[in-house]
Amino acid sequence: MSGRYARRMLRSLFLAAAGSARLERLVESVPVSRGVVQRFVAGRGADEVLRVSRELADDGLTVSLDHLGEDTRTIEQAVATRDEYVTILGRLKEAGLTPAAEVSVKLSALGQRIDEKLAYEHARAVCAAAAAAGTTVTLDAEDHHSTDATLEALMDLRKDFPSTGAVLQAYLRRTEGDCRELATSGSRVRLCKGAYAEPESVAFQSALDVDKSFVRCLNILMAGEGYPMVATHDPRLIAIGEDRARWFDRSTSEYEFQMLYGVRPEEQARLAAGGHTVRIYLPYGEQWYGYLMRRLAERPANVGFVARAVSSRR
Repeated sequence: MSGRYARRMLRSLFLAAAGSARLERLVESVPVSRGVVQRFVAGRGADEVLRVSRELADDGLTVSLDHLGEDTRTIEQAVATRDEYVTILGRLKEAGLTPAAEVSVKLSALGQRIDEKLAYEHARAVCAAAAAAGTTVTLDAEDHHSTDATLEALMDLRKDFPSTGAVLQAYLRRTEGDCRELATSGSRVRLCKGAYAEPESVAFQSALDVDKSFVRCLNILMAGEGYPMVATHDPRLIAIGEDRARWFDRSTSEYEFQMLYGVRPEEQARLAAGGHTVRIYLPYGEQWYGYLMRRLAERPANVGFVARAVSSRR
C-alpha cells in the first residue's frame, strides 16, 4: 500500500468517525484523550477561551474564536449559539481583546439546516454585536451543499457589515471563480484547503491537485484589491504565500496568515516575529468531537494521540 493511499484511507476513516456518536462517547470516556482535546480545543466555556485568547495576544498573535456547534438541530440550540456569540463578543470587548480578537461563525450552528432565514437573522445579530465590540465576523465554510447559501448570506450581511469575512476552500473546483468574485476592495477572504469529505464531481481528490488549486486561488486573491487571509500549515504554501505577497507588493498589513490552535506553534511564532499578522483559529465549546476528527483527518501524524488514548482503556 502506497503512503499516499494510506493517508487517504486514514483521512476517510476519521471523516467517517466524525459522524459516529458511539465513537464520540468512547473518546470522551478515555482520560488520556482529554489531553488530545486540549491540544486543539481552547476549552468548553467562555472563561477558558478568554484566558487562552489573552495568552495568545500576549505572544503577539491575533485570534478568531469559534463556538463549536455545527450539530444544531433545534431552534433552541440555534438561539443559544447566537446568544453565546453575542455574550463572548461583549466579554472580548470588556477584556480589551478587540479588535485583535474576532469570531468565526458557521451558519449551520445558527440554524441554517432548520430555517435559512432564521439563521441569517441570527448572523445579523452576531455581526451587530461584533460591530459594537469593535471587531468583526468571518462566516465559516462547510460542505459544498451550503456554499451558495453561505455566500448569498455573506453578500447580504456585507451591505450593513462590510468587514464580514468569507471562507473559500481550495479543494472545491468552483473556488477559483469564487475568488475572482470576492477579490474586491475591502473584502476579507480566508483561503484554506478544506476539511470535508466531498465527491470528485465537486472537489479535487489528490493532495497535489488541492495544492495547485490553493496556489491559483492565492494568486487571484493577492492580485486583487481585497484582504487575503492565508490559512495553511503547509511550509511550502506558507513560503509561496510570503513570495506572492512580495511579488504583488503587499505590505504585511495587507494580508495575514491563519493557523489552527495547537498546530505548528513554532511556525506561528516565527511568522509573528517576522512582522506578519498571524491569526489563530480558536475553537471552544461542548461540541468538540467533529472538529477534532477533522483535524486528525487533516494531519494523520496525530493518529498516535488517539491510538494511545483508546489503548489506555485496555
